[in-house]
Amino acid sequence: MRGIKNLIIISVIFFASFLRPAGSNAQTNLYVSVKGNDRNPGTKNKPFASINGAVSAARKISGAVFIRLYGGTYYLSKPVVFTSADSRKDNEPLTLTNVDNQKVIISGGALLRGLNWTAFKNGIRQAKIAQDLVFDELLVNGKLQHMARYPNYDPSAEILRGTAADAMSKERAERWKSPAGGYVHALHSAKWGDFHYIITGKDTSGTPVLEGGWQNNRRSGMHEKYRYTENVFEELDTENEWFYNKKTKILYYYPPAGLDLKTAKLEIPQLAHLFEFRGTEERLVKNIIISGLTLTQTVRTFMQNKEPLLRSDWTIYRGGAVFYEGAVRCRLEKCVLENLGSNAVFFSNFNRNCEVSGCRISDIGASGICFVGDPAAVRSPSFEYNEYIPPAEIDLTPGPKTNNYPKDCKVYDNLMFNLGYVEKQSTGVELSMCSDIVVSHNTIYDVPRAGINVSEGTWGGHIIEYNDVFNTVKETGDHGSFNSWGRDRYWQADKKKLDSIVAERPGLALLDVVRPIVLRNNRFRCDHGWDIDLDDGSSNYHIYNNLCLNGGIKLREGVKRIVENNIMVNNTFHPHVWFKNSQDVFRHNIVGTAYLPIGIADWGREIDYNTFPDSVSLAEARSRGTDSHSVYGPLTFENPEKGDFRIKKGAAALSAGFKNFEMDNFGVVSVGLKRIAKKPIFPTVLVINNLTKDETIDFMGARIKNLTTAGEQSATGMDRIRGVLVLSVAPGSAASAFLQANDVILTFNRKQVGNLKDLQEARNAVAGKNTEIVIFRNQQQLKRKIEVKM
Repeated sequence: MRGIKNLIIISVIFFASFLRPAGSNAQTNLYVSVKGNDRNPGTKNKPFASINGAVSAARKISGAVFIRLYGGTYYLSKPVVFTSADSRKDNEPLTLTNVDNQKVIISGGALLRGLNWTAFKNGIRQAKIAQDLVFDELLVNGKLQHMARYPNYDPSAEILRGTAADAMSKERAERWKSPAGGYVHALHSAKWGDFHYIITGKDTSGTPVLEGGWQNNRRSGMHEKYRYTENVFEELDTENEWFYNKKTKILYYYPPAGLDLKTAKLEIPQLAHLFEFRGTEERLVKNIIISGLTLTQTVRTFMQNKEPLLRSDWTIYRGGAVFYEGAVRCRLEKCVLENLGSNAVFFSNFNRNCEVSGCRISDIGASGICFVGDPAAVRSPSFEYNEYIPPAEIDLTPGPKTNNYPKDCKVYDNLMFNLGYVEKQSTGVELSMCSDIVVSHNTIYDVPRAGINVSEGTWGGHIIEYNDVFNTVKETGDHGSFNSWGRDRYWQADKKKLDSIVAERPGLALLDVVRPIVLRNNRFRCDHGWDIDLDDGSSNYHIYNNLCLNGGIKLREGVKRIVENNIMVNNTFHPHVWFKNSQDVFRHNIVGTAYLPIGIADWGREIDYNTFPDSVSLAEARSRGTDSHSVYGPLTFENPEKGDFRIKKGAAALSAGFKNFEMDNFGVVSVGLKRIAKKPIFPTVLVINNLTKDETIDFMGARIKNLTTAGEQSATGMDRIRGVLVLSVAPGSAASAFLQANDVILTFNRKQVGNLKDLQEARNAVAGKNTEIVIFRNQQQLKRKIEVKM
């Protein structure tokens, strides 16, 4: 047997010598086909059958090697693993790609064969499964089907595609004979991500018993309303649903009308990973490229999502369809990653100079691309929101303890959409315990939470530029298209103690984020939060030349943030509970409404040279001691309907130092990706001008007017022109407890408010009493209980 193996290796090298051109830039081509044979030499006419067969042969060949796959679907029984034995010299890479642009699909699924379908009942069909398979997801003719669930899958439902408060109630469970193995999925009680549970049975009272709920680092329980149950047999009651009985090995499926099960292709994902780069800092995997392939069908891993990412709200499953650890100068390029149950790409621990570029990443169960280092590289780490290190015990050495984290990597020209269809605490690009990552020219949209997320300050140096990020925070809350936390070694949840720590030793806030994080030349739109949200201690940022289309910019406490030359359309600057002597700077920006500060006693180093839409907003800012050199004037943009928000010549903003920046260079650059990428909806600019004839009045400290224009309707997201528009809210006023600029008042004291007169009459009727107000904000109605004083 050993002699046969040696003969095969000798044959491969012999044939490869004919394929390799002469000269120092020698190149070898090895071929793979689904119709090949691993005993073949890997030539064009006699290809290998497996990728592993070609990889093994490549290890024996010097010079650049191309493994070229003929078109077809390659079903993997295990991941393709690259180790240090596969490392290549610089300029002699190993490239895994297709033949002549043929479509090559690398699948972690299994094809169901020889099914004998018979009728079960009520349109449901059944078939015995002879194969020994994991049944986690089912795809029929390439389309993802749904585990039997309650409530049924509803593509029009914004949150979790359908929810019900009684999804796991005792009354509902009475229908279930044996629910063990079912799942409960729910949003976090505050909509900060989600939780997942497996049903282990029912207790003596008949209530489902759950195990799980570890998928969020803020474990305050599941949402009382936003939840659903799946993988329970009795809930199989509509088209495209399925259930697999593990004991009887019978698959039950409710096919849609017109589907021919005899010819349909049914596939079941089996693997969590497709490609793995398994190296260490001492034994690296170098110079390997995966290019031009379609990667699909990995299992969901939401029950393995347990590792906390320090004190951020996140936990993580450390894995993905393409997994990198100990990789240097490795690339994933021009690939399609779709229908993946977990993360698409994951860089774990030590990685250097790696890149993901030109890829389309869509229909992903969790996140698009993650960079996550080793917590052991963090000095004085804490792992839960309420944990903290006493100041006297903090390691005062700046930066990381080890090199075991991703650094100097790049995410460039990728189209990412329809992410997080299972896990809602997910994102397009996740940065945690890493440094110097470039995220450039990506288009990211249709995600349940942030498009780009920075979990903590460790260790900064990132450049986030020319990205187009929109349709974000679609299923969660209190977040932004770009989100960050800065819960680093100095941080703690007790705000008074935190303030005193930073006041005494402001340098502590910069021990982890040792290099500035740069956000520049991006376009953001968030309709359910902030366009840019720097939360909880986020420090050492330089934010400039960003176009914010709807949600404005929020800075919670932190130090050393420079925000300059940004445009905030129909929104404004949201400073929240800043540190004393934060050294923050906000200058040369354009805001669409008055600032909306909360709990600010110290306004940093410089808040000036900004542009407001009206004199009232500017006067309000100056009354707080800021913006002595700022200006106001009409926001005259070049062509906002087409997305060109450059300021016209002669506009007031130019006199305050604002400089126009390019408006046609956001997002992906590849021709093919640009052709299919969506664009954000460009808002009609809401012009607030105190010189207009529109009547404005004071309402409990808020300036309000009738909503009268199509621009105001578009900016607020109203269904039609009606109600009363909130122009601004004075800090500390009664209205500040329940109103924000750009709100629309719909009812007051249970009376419809069509105009100012309606609101005044309703208020006069309840002076000195408690009542109720209904407002429209972020495309949803909110009900508030308030007290109306005399």
